Amino acid sequence: MGITRRDDDAETEEEHGGSEGPWYRRWFGEEYLELYPHRDRSEAHSAVSLLLATLDPDVPGPILDLGCGAGRHLAAFKDHGVRVVGLDLSPVLLARARATTSGVALTRGDMRAVPFRDGSFAAVASFFTSFGYFEAEDHDRQVLAEGRRVLRADGHFLLDFLNAEAVIRTLVPRDERHVGRRRIIQERQLIRDGRFVEKRIRIESRSGGGRPREFVERVRLYSRAELETLLEESGFSVTGRMGDYEGGAAHSDAPRVILLAKKAGPG
Repeated sequence: MGITRRDDDAETEEEHGGSEGPWYRRWFGEEYLELYPHRDRSEAHSAVSLLLATLDPDVPGPILDLGCGAGRHLAAFKDHGVRVVGLDLSPVLLARARATTSGVALTRGDMRAVPFRDGSFAAVASFFTSFGYFEAEDHDRQVLAEGRRVLRADGHFLLDFLNAEAVIRTLVPRDERHVGRRRIIQERQLIRDGRFVEKRIRIESRSGGGRPREFVERVRLYSRAELETLLEESGFSVTGRMGDYEGGAAHSDAPRVILLAKKAGPG
């Protein structure tokens, strides 16, 4: 079955975010790539292998990588010989994915309005906490609704999220490191009654020249139970609960919350 775009393809209206828009429009650009030039590709392979191990081997694709970033999970799918499509809002990250992962279809779009027709994919994957970015919880629900819409009747959704319990318990308020000639200062705090974790990133020249660049990263802290409820209320049945990319058990000290959900009901 071919993958087709919807005729009404359009980005959603931006949330309130000041003159420069919401934080994710600013942060996922050249500076992000400078700070994290080599995200762990072996980790990406483990995450993709975990998803593929749960799917029917006779249905190898197509799979949608929702929030594909610079493409490390796309490369892992390609290594497995699985047809995959990457979607991301950042033109900078998509350009990097295009340069490093040839032969993979890439589309720029908003995960709240996925630009593909109903039933286009065998699976949708949201890897490495590419969820919970929005100010309103309804927007997160919209992401799940769109994921369900573009799935086939027997499709699966993989939600790979941070472990909120562990994040709260081990939060490091401040750290410093150096990347090349840059000094990176990161400050973290829980905000809005502990419902979000916010990281403020300040990039300075080690020589003291030039104006510092400042960015924000903010994620809503959903517990595993809350994520399961969101999935179930969005028309999914949760079939798998894991705490790491090796398929280990989900528990309060696990590094991740990884949920596999199957599309339920009609539509």
